[in-house]
Amino acid sequence: MKIDWTNQRVLVTGGAGFLGSHLVEKLQARGCRNIFVFRGKDFDLTKEEQVSRLFQEHPADIVIHLAGLVGGVYPNMMWPAQYFYQNLMMGVLTMHYAWKSGVRKFVCAGAGCGYPEKAPLPLKEESFWDGFPQQPSYAYSLAKRMLHVQSMAYWQQYQFPSIVTIPGNIYGPYDNFDLENAHVIPALVRKFVEATVAGSGQSEKVVVWGSGKATRDFVYAGDVAEGMLQAADAYDSAQLVNLASGREHSVREVVNALTEITRFKGEVVWDTSKPEGQGRRLFDIGKAKRELGYEAKTSLYEGLKVTADWYRQNRGEARNLVAVSSVV
Repeated sequence: MKIDWTNQRVLVTGGAGFLGSHLVEKLQARGCRNIFVFRGKDFDLTKEEQVSRLFQEHPADIVIHLAGLVGGVYPNMMWPAQYFYQNLMMGVLTMHYAWKSGVRKFVCAGAGCGYPEKAPLPLKEESFWDGFPQQPSYAYSLAKRMLHVQSMAYWQQYQFPSIVTIPGNIYGPYDNFDLENAHVIPALVRKFVEATVAGSGQSEKVVVWGSGKATRDFVYAGDVAEGMLQAADAYDSAQLVNLASGREHSVREVVNALTEITRFKGEVVWDTSKPEGQGRRLFDIGKAKRELGYEAKTSLYEGLKVTADWYRQNRGEARNLVAVSSVV
């Protein structure tokens, strides 16, 4: 049954972060008047007593769990224990206390890299448990997979409806643009914008990790946020559903688009000594289309232009220097 968002108390973990900022905008557009967003300094979701206090002080009808420790290939390889522990504890405690406090519905963001490394493309929900995820981010991926286990268990025992959404490679305004930890699109957006802001863009060089051949299912964050609310409307049980674009684009295509968008005239240098992660990734969004009426409406070029324009205007406030991101 479709939710009347105007009357719901909605708790959004990670609501001040990347995807959370887009989701809060979508909630406000639906007339939701009671949205609680907090900072990590207010409640540490890896500490049980603080999660318990969160739900005591801020009772909710619906919880949207987006908080997590996220980063690119390099930080995942450097700090796997940190990525595993923090994401596991955040998910387990937040879902448990949501159920315990009487929340009516729980929606969360899983991880596309949680799919098995050798799963056939496009990735379908029924393949989610058919093997081990890709090595560079296995600790993060398996911690996020546990959201699905917990979702199924709490539905079986308590009939607690919890929906795990699997986004594609999200990008857009409010992302983490720190070059040490950013994913591929925000890193490239920052490099191209700064190259063209610094000078004419003619003598600058932009260094890109890898060969450019790797492909991803890039999806604009606003489209994923919309899909999450559609999932909340549609599902009243434990569910796993992909929210992506259903289209495959190479890193080289992203570079070409950003070269045009930013009017970069300099040299692109491909550093093939650096890792580029999994060779291909593409999601099947058939379930989301059938059951939610979901569609990613933002084209890659349009989304990149919006992101580059936003970063150019907000470089001073954007997340450029943080050591590790604390929210999705």
